[in-house]
Amino acid sequence: MLWIKALHVIFVVSWFASLLYLPRLFVYHCDVSDEAGHARFATMERKLHGIGNIAMLGTWIFGIWLLTLEPAFLHMGWLHAKLTLVLLLSGYQGWLKGNVRKFAARQNTRSPRFWRFMNEVPALFLVAIVILVVVKPF
Repeated sequence: MLWIKALHVIFVVSWFASLLYLPRLFVYHCDVSDEAGHARFATMERKLHGIGNIAMLGTWIFGIWLLTLEPAFLHMGWLHAKLTLVLLLSGYQGWLKGNVRKFAARQNTRSPRFWRFMNEVPALFLVAIVILVVVKPF
């Protein structure tokens, strides 16, 4: 079980790295005006999002595997709250994919300030999820 938990944490950390860095790439991409810069950022965003998808999938696989080993957790309120946040983060990941496509097609209409704000969203989720898992407040 410890190996499964370790792999789950590794994938979680990798997923959050992509969730925290992709909107930051969008901030920088907003200020690019040359073709080479646009192509470079579009490639970086596409590849990072792909890595993030793999990390998200690994997070889900090993998380579900852990739940099959400890089914008693399914009756705990903190886990329901955590899973709700993880589902919302998965939706955020999908929303980012749409924005990767918009940037690649030069259809972004959002400002760098908006992307700076969106860059903080995963950090808030991270704090909440870690507190739920470690403190188990309910």
